[in-house]
Amino acid sequence: MKLDYANYNHLSFDLWLTLIKSNPEFKSKRNKLFKDYFEIEDSIEKVNEVVRYYDVLCNSINEKTGLNFNTFEIYYLILNSLNVKIEVIDAIKLEAFYTETELLFMQYKPNLIDPNIGLLFKEVTEKGKTINILSNTGFIKGFTLRKLLTHYDLNDYFSFQLYSDETGISKPNQDMFKLVYDQVCKKEFVEKKRVLHLGDNPIADRDGALKFGFSALLI
Repeated sequence: MKLDYANYNHLSFDLWLTLIKSNPEFKSKRNKLFKDYFEIEDSIEKVNEVVRYYDVLCNSINEKTGLNFNTFEIYYLILNSLNVKIEVIDAIKLEAFYTETELLFMQYKPNLIDPNIGLLFKEVTEKGKTINILSNTGFIKGFTLRKLLTHYDLNDYFSFQLYSDETGISKPNQDMFKLVYDQVCKKEFVEKKRVLHLGDNPIADRDGALKFGFSALLI
């Protein structure tokens, strides 16, 4: 990734489809695991359809409300739609399923969109500028994404990472960008326009950042 960052003190990066993209094998294997783990009678095609539907819907609602659907809330919506009795599915079972999902996720890891992104991060930080991650989450939680970034030797480049499942709010909620700005200004004041947020979503990333007063670059 080539980037003109000379006019900025801090760079804020979205994660999905900005720095990483899903392994093409992961979702089908995750959905098969979902079907088997919860003993769903519907076909795998139906499971794929329902999972995709609630993935898109919950993400859209998060953008509209600025809030965040918990991963387990999304699970319950999917299970209910697939005629599973959710009253017998407790948080312990969902936690155990998520653990299995995380193992699968790390086996079929997302790929870096730019395999050389670490070189840019190294260059930026060596010039005294700072970097963060600001990402909405859905099925995959922030603590798992940190493990992924550690695997790619990128974790140490970030001054901080903010994920919607941990903050309870989602981009383009202005409070998400305020959380970034508060962290950036902890040591010294930085003008908002000298913070550049980069992301792939025109609503959550570009419009959200510009509304807050940051500079923005749509990837």
